[in-house]
Amino acid sequence: MGKLQSKISLHTTKYRADGSVGQTGPAGASQQHSPAHTDAVTSVAALKPDLCVSGGRDKSVAVSSWRSGAALRRFIGHEREVTKVTSALDSNRIFSASRDKTVMMWELHRTSGPSQHFPGHDLVVTGLAVSPDASQLCTGSRDNTVCKWDTETGECLGRAAISRNLVTHLCWVPGEPYVIQTSEDKTTRVWDSRELQVAHTFPAKQHIQTCCDVSQDGRYCLSCSSGSAGHGAEATLWDLRQTRGRVCEYKGHFQTTTSCVFLPRGPALAPSIATSSSDSTVKVWDQNTAGRG
Repeated sequence: MGKLQSKISLHTTKYRADGSVGQTGPAGASQQHSPAHTDAVTSVAALKPDLCVSGGRDKSVAVSSWRSGAALRRFIGHEREVTKVTSALDSNRIFSASRDKTVMMWELHRTSGPSQHFPGHDLVVTGLAVSPDASQLCTGSRDNTVCKWDTETGECLGRAAISRNLVTHLCWVPGEPYVIQTSEDKTTRVWDSRELQVAHTFPAKQHIQTCCDVSQDGRYCLSCSSGSAGHGAEATLWDLRQTRGRVCEYKGHFQTTTSCVFLPRGPALAPSIATSSSDSTVKVWDQNTAGRG
């Protein structure tokens, strides 16, 4: 008998180093797009169900399609590397922070420059969080401060400074006036945006806290840690309703965990989270058991 051969035709997708995407297999057709950035991508965020926004070392902000991979719009205005980008989901407003110490607001359908500037920090801006209705913005910096802004007028509505609070990330709690913040001082803080005061500080970890995220129901938050040689580099789950301690830890990365995110939950799927690391891996975890998928 000859070798058994499968009659199933396989189609695969290639992600090339130059940023283009192509289909291989029997279809034989390929689809190529120019890269959205000309240098390293430093931040990415969801904009709409079919769009994402990214920032890069090339000082630009780009809007791309999740589905096609095509870059649809590119915004130029920062003088130095873009460090963070964010947007209220389903909003037409995009926010970008930069090493030039400024934050800019861009309108998705506006072809000219930024529609608003938010100057005021003394050092690189490293945290951005926008309210669900996109009316207010919180920013954080390595200058140890967190600021609140009116997105319509650009007015600074509040400024709070905490010694050694080198901000690494900010995220807004859905449906609440609270903002989560991670810091190089190894702590995760909960800010009340109404008075711009710290409402709670979680117990300090052993390593720098690099990133944070909040679940869509507003019940839990994640933070993740720096680390090396298998020490540190964990992600930690906190219950925002019972703030006495951690709920769960996710350990398995060998270098700094650079990002953590709650994954959308399907009807028949257990809640999951994903983490990325300087060890060149992305891991998906069962949120409840810390088991890896």
